[in-house]
Amino acid sequence: MKAVIVALVLLSVALDDGEAAMSEAWESGSTGRGTARWEVSERQVVYRGGADFGWAVSGPALADGFVEVRFRPLDGRADQAGGVVWRWRDANNYYIARANALEDNVVAYKMVNGRRTDLKPVGAGARAYGVSATVAPKAWHTLRVEFSGGEFAVRFDAGAAAFTVRDETLKSAGRVGVWSKADSVTEFDEFRYGRSGG
Repeated sequence: MKAVIVALVLLSVALDDGEAAMSEAWESGSTGRGTARWEVSERQVVYRGGADFGWAVSGPALADGFVEVRFRPLDGRADQAGGVVWRWRDANNYYIARANALEDNVVAYKMVNGRRTDLKPVGAGARAYGVSATVAPKAWHTLRVEFSGGEFAVRFDAGAAAFTVRDETLKSAGRVGVWSKADSVTEFDEFRYGRSGG
């Protein structure tokens, strides 16, 4: 049996730099219609709707590693979602994992050429749509994805919901970041990511 040692290099990027705007380390935008509205409130970055899918990315391109964020869904009639992105290449090509307080679930997706498709959890049926999870509104939650090759392990609230998905569509390195959608009002804090290797 061969032993494999994996080292994770932990990095964190402040969502703000103490000012009333996103740090220059971040690039934000949207996929689909509309313009994503991001602002800094106290020490958190807040997504205030405005786009089909809003994202903010940072850091160097990673092929394998992890991305994690704390988020709090505050409001939204159509959605109350918070998520992370990885292997972000451009506004239309990246992976997403998100939790939604209105649906009480956690789902992983791929965005390819601007089209979002859900990724089925390993071992789930063809009709599965993510996993059920209590995503309490106005409460802080943690979402983490560990990604290596074509396998992605999604963890919500320290394992309250955990599943793995597989996909080989976007294989090369890409940036990491945070994500929300539609009319969600979601706070983000404590964004972290790391590179695996070693």
